[in-house]
Amino acid sequence: MNNRVVITGLGVCAPNGVNLSDFTHSLKNGISGIRFQQELADLEFGCHIAGKPQVTDAHKQAYFTPLQLRALNSTGIVYGVIAGVDAWKDAKLPIKNTTSPDWDNGIIFGTGILGVDQFRESIHLIDAKNTRRLGSTSVMQTMASGISAYLGGILGCGNQVTTNSSACTTGTEGILMAYERIKLGKANVILTGSCSDSGPYVWGGFDAMRILPRTYNNNPTNASRPMSASATGFVAGSGAGALVLESLDSALKRGVPIYAEVLGGAVNSGGQRGEGTMTAPNSEAVQRCIVDAVRDAHINFADIDVINGHLTATAKDALEIENWSKALGRKESNFPYINSFKGIFGHCLAAAGSIEAVASILQFKEGLVFGNSNCEDLHPDITRLIAPHKIPQQTIKHQPKIMAKASFGFGDVNACAIFKEYIN
Repeated sequence: MNNRVVITGLGVCAPNGVNLSDFTHSLKNGISGIRFQQELADLEFGCHIAGKPQVTDAHKQAYFTPLQLRALNSTGIVYGVIAGVDAWKDAKLPIKNTTSPDWDNGIIFGTGILGVDQFRESIHLIDAKNTRRLGSTSVMQTMASGISAYLGGILGCGNQVTTNSSACTTGTEGILMAYERIKLGKANVILTGSCSDSGPYVWGGFDAMRILPRTYNNNPTNASRPMSASATGFVAGSGAGALVLESLDSALKRGVPIYAEVLGGAVNSGGQRGEGTMTAPNSEAVQRCIVDAVRDAHINFADIDVINGHLTATAKDALEIENWSKALGRKESNFPYINSFKGIFGHCLAAAGSIEAVASILQFKEGLVFGNSNCEDLHPDITRLIAPHKIPQQTIKHQPKIMAKASFGFGDVNACAIFKEYIN
């Protein structure tokens, strides 16, 4: 089998928008979702800001039953269910109340760590010898596959239902896993995405590493500065993104709108060899991942006109640009347009790849390249490689043709997906 694979649904629960409409508006206009977090100040963190979706109790009630909400204490599951169900509905797929699952539909929904607040509550109850008070849902809220299990039950999927976990690469990796399964004819539809919990018990380790900005507590919207000479570290974020991938034959048969086509991609690791470490990328592996993705998509290096990079607002941003330039053999004005969305919602950790992929795909629909925030002072090592106008400060009109979206994660792991404008 060699099915063509398309994207027919999108959903998001992001710091700057918990539905597609609000999220698109924020992306177009550079509206930030990074805010002061009082709990971080109370706990004496160095960094008091983060990107956290604004989900209300009323919002939760639209996605969960009262019984589910009574014991629900996992922000990652909340975010993932909101994004996943919205993507499913956006693809005009029914939620069937039948006794038999849909054997052709599956879920690959990743996370890094899930149910941290529930873990904390469980530990305190166990230490206080109150194990019986844990409740019947503590296991499903804290197992990594809890998010795919929740969505699988809601949507009644009978194909593969699983969770992947590869740090910041999780979401982009999941897209490629879903693509390959549909391409091989093992499924018609896969809901893929990723989520990340909010809160101090997730973000504390990064604060301890001193890689979060500490001088913007009174100016949160300017703190995340990808590709900037004044970048001082990434801003932690959270949320979820979701995409419905479907065989082209299935989408045409259903007569639903198509956002874009998935041409292929690549996943690899630098093996923490050479310059690669647990937290730093091996440039040879990054470049190889990009090259392999282009080859897998059966396109030319010159065909890519838009890149959405990983670009976290750290000292490694210039190195990432150099790796893109070397891998594609393109520089200066010949370099594609490139953007990073972390300037307006931070680094959403395991959810980063999927939220950013949703944002990237929206550019096909809107005929735009969304602008980069907080990089008016581009790093000189970047401007020596590519022309500044290829890093638009504001949203510009440009219909993307072929787009590369990459994620490079802790553990020296990489993923790059190639998307194409779909034309009937």
